[in-house]
Amino acid sequence: MKIMIINPNSDTQTTEAMQKTADIFSNGDFEVVCISTPGGPKFIGTYEDQIKAAPGMVNIVRENEKEFDAFIIACHADPNLDVIKEITKKPVVGIGEASMKIASMLGHSFSVLSPVEHSIPNKEALARKYHLQDTLASVRAPKAQGGQCSEEERHLEVANIIVNEDNAEVIVLGCAGMTGLDKIIQDKIGVPVLDGVVCALIIATGLVKYRVSTSKLRRYNPVF
Repeated sequence: MKIMIINPNSDTQTTEAMQKTADIFSNGDFEVVCISTPGGPKFIGTYEDQIKAAPGMVNIVRENEKEFDAFIIACHADPNLDVIKEITKKPVVGIGEASMKIASMLGHSFSVLSPVEHSIPNKEALARKYHLQDTLASVRAPKAQGGQCSEEERHLEVANIIVNEDNAEVIVLGCAGMTGLDKIIQDKIGVPVLDGVVCALIIATGLVKYRVSTSKLRRYNPVF
C-alpha cells in the first residue's frame, strides 16, 4: 500500500515533520510519501491561500494517481478537499475531517487547539460543515506570543483550559505543523489528544483495505 500525504503549503520543514510522524505510525507496514505543494504559499492561513494552493495540489494528484492508493490533505483547514475528492477515484482524506470525526467517537465532546486566534472562526465553520457542531466544546488558541513561555508550554496552558473550563473530553490538534505534540500533551493532560496526520492515515489505510472510496453518484461526480 502506498499513501501520499500532500502538504498544501510549500514549507518543507513541516513536510519533513509529517513524514517522520507517518513513518513512525506506519512502522514499515505500508509506504507513505509526504510532498510539499509546488507554488503553494508558505502557510495556509486564509481562504486566498487555499485558492493559491489548488493548482499545485490538483497537479500532484493527477500526476500520481496511478502510483498511490490514497491521498491525504495535510492541513487542518482541509483546503480544496472537495475538488481533490472529485478528480480522483482513490480515497481522499483531510486531516481536519478525520481528526474531528474520530474525536467525536472518543468522548462526549471535543475541542480544537488551534495555532492562532485568527483561525478560530474557520475551525468552527469546518465543524459545522461536518455536522459536528453539537459535539464541539470549543476552539481555542494561545494568545499572541509573548513572555518567556515556549510554544509547547503555551499549548499546554490552552489544553488545560480546554479540559478544565470547556469540559472537553478529547483534544484535536488544529494544525499539521503541530504534528508530534499529541503524546506530549496527552501524557500531561490525561485525555486523548489527536494528531490529524495519524487520524487521516488510520482512515485512509482502512478505506484502501476495505476497497471503498468516495461515491461518484452525485456530489463528487465530475461528469455532468
